[in-house]
Amino acid sequence: YTVCSSSNSEPGIYTVDDDNSVVECIVVEGTDVVDSGRLVEVMDRTVSHGLVSSQKEFLNAVHYIPEDAIVVPSFIDSHVHSLEYGFHRLLPLDDAESIDAVVTLVRNFILSNPSVHTNKTKWIYGWGFDKIRWLNDANSVPPTSSNLEIWPTYQAFDSDPVTAGRPIWLTSKDGHAIWTSKKIIELAEERWGFKDGKTWPNDDELEGGRILRGDDGRPNGVFLDNAQSLIYVPAAYEDNLARFEITVADALANGVTAMHDAGFLPETLQFYERLVNEGKILPIRVYAMHNFDASSPYWGNTTEKLDFEENRLKMRSVKLVCDGTPSFLPLRPLILLSQQLYEPYTDDPSSSGFMRLPASLLNEIIPRFIKDGWQVNAHAIGDRANGIVLDAFEKAAKELREEQGVELGERRPRIEHAQIMTKGDLKRIGKLGVIASIQPTHVTDDMWYGEARLGPERVKGLYAFRSMMNSGARITLGTDIPVEGINPLEGFYAAITRTDKAGDSPHGPNGWFPEQKLTREEALRGMTIDPAYASFTESTLGSLEPGKKADFVVLSKNIMTVEDPKKVLETRVLVTVLDGQVVFGKLPEGPELV
Repeated sequence: YTVCSSSNSEPGIYTVDDDNSVVECIVVEGTDVVDSGRLVEVMDRTVSHGLVSSQKEFLNAVHYIPEDAIVVPSFIDSHVHSLEYGFHRLLPLDDAESIDAVVTLVRNFILSNPSVHTNKTKWIYGWGFDKIRWLNDANSVPPTSSNLEIWPTYQAFDSDPVTAGRPIWLTSKDGHAIWTSKKIIELAEERWGFKDGKTWPNDDELEGGRILRGDDGRPNGVFLDNAQSLIYVPAAYEDNLARFEITVADALANGVTAMHDAGFLPETLQFYERLVNEGKILPIRVYAMHNFDASSPYWGNTTEKLDFEENRLKMRSVKLVCDGTPSFLPLRPLILLSQQLYEPYTDDPSSSGFMRLPASLLNEIIPRFIKDGWQVNAHAIGDRANGIVLDAFEKAAKELREEQGVELGERRPRIEHAQIMTKGDLKRIGKLGVIASIQPTHVTDDMWYGEARLGPERVKGLYAFRSMMNSGARITLGTDIPVEGINPLEGFYAAITRTDKAGDSPHGPNGWFPEQKLTREEALRGMTIDPAYASFTESTLGSLEPGKKADFVVLSKNIMTVEDPKKVLETRVLVTVLDGQVVFGKLPEGPELV
């Protein structure tokens, strides 16, 4: 079949090839794009190549998109947490204004699900509680680091007869804090042999983590960062399958046909492998990152990489979480002071954040993984964390060149988030050939608080996308679901405007540090061909060129030319196509619709 622009419109199929060509038609045969160009030209070639028997047969299989619509390669989200997004959708907590409101949401979830209500051993998962909302609601004054009494405890669940005694696991909006019921703590104490709180590790034994405790020293229900491993239990396969199906449905409806899964959960990769081992074809392309556990033996020279092309699963990268949460929202005590900085936070001179993985370990394992053929994807937020990671990449580059005659760029190392860097490191990331895996909607969240956190000079290195690109660095864009929403067009809008959805920013309607904006072409490439490159799939994905996969999306508006950028946010996905098959919406049938 063939997909063409309306004859009443300029060509509207954005191929995202090297020249950013815009064509009138693309021809799809099986799973691939086989031709592109003007309607008359592709018709003649299709007939002459024997793909159809006549011009009439060709024209009967032409689908004309609506007059204002365009076609672009389907989106590749380069940073997602797929299973976490699914359980966020099952029990979302984002809008709860207080601790009691969260408990009410959990209570209603239990009562509305008979299989959960009748089984008190069933683990209940939710995502998105946001302490900053409670602080504002409870105090009517700006929150400060002394507002610790607003932290939730397991007692909130014990006080409700419906939630009491159940294993409840709630994740904060940024994914870096877990609030649990007492039952979760008791189960952990049984597994670890803890008694009376005497053998729970002290905070100084939890590098990169913390447990909030009661007066008796026992956990009171909140576990931060690396401390979460003490209470973690893998979810049932059936639960993960339900989560995944929700994520896939939402992704396809938003034009996303491939995801780079940076999962929080260690079982995420095992879940994907089980699907493939059962002979299933994933309903979306997944480029999975292997979880790294500092307490486990090094596995880079023994673990096989995965390349299940027919099943749509690939895995050849390792994810390292080097410092804290990807957000600079103000004064969230103990959670968000975790981005490792060179100098203390402007609004909290007592803290410079912390590393979840020490520099000595990164300098050891990053070169080792890279020399063993792995792509290293290092989560780094603060400027010191980014500097430490670049130091390790620089060491890896030297060793790789000397020992194997290979340049570092061939391994395509990535920094996930890469949020704040010094001027020197903004140049070094490009010089080393490191990919910056960035999330534009984090910009429009944090721009209101960045200067208060970092000061007027240091904040200039926060989300400095243009500076990275000017250094020669390649970027790739993602959403970071469920931390942010799943619609990639919100990221496109944030990248080209650096304003909120109302068109405002701390620097006015022209955007926050407008010199760091991306062009529309750069933003589109950052959602298509650049993430393909960042996952070693640019020869088959990311652009609509002959010989590549027919993965594309029909958008209701031309996001590349519409004068008012806010119209981007009104744009709908009309059709999503994966491997040449419509997986969301429906292509127009019959004669052109005018």
